[in-house]
Amino acid sequence: MAIELLPYDSAEHFTDPDAQEELLRDAIEVGDASYLAHALGIVARARGMTNVQRDTGMSRQALYRALSKNGNPTMETVFKVMKSLGLKMTIEHAEPVT
Repeated sequence: MAIELLPYDSAEHFTDPDAQEELLRDAIEVGDASYLAHALGIVARARGMTNVQRDTGMSRQALYRALSKNGNPTMETVFKVMKSLGLKMTIEHAEPVT
């Protein structure tokens, strides 16, 4: 008997702005570019990809591709999406690695 898998979209579970912020903060702290792209995609879908598409001037297909698990968005795309989502990136000193 085959196991039936149902479609799953993380964006449905990240509707709270605080949870979205925590997801993005975790992705940045981990330092994995693909994780950050994927996390931005989750937040963009949760808030409405149509709005992000309009604000960035990018096609929906380009956004989905760049913000996927295997996406590799340019910094320009990251900043456009963050601006569309009302987010900003800040820099602070990291603790020294021992």
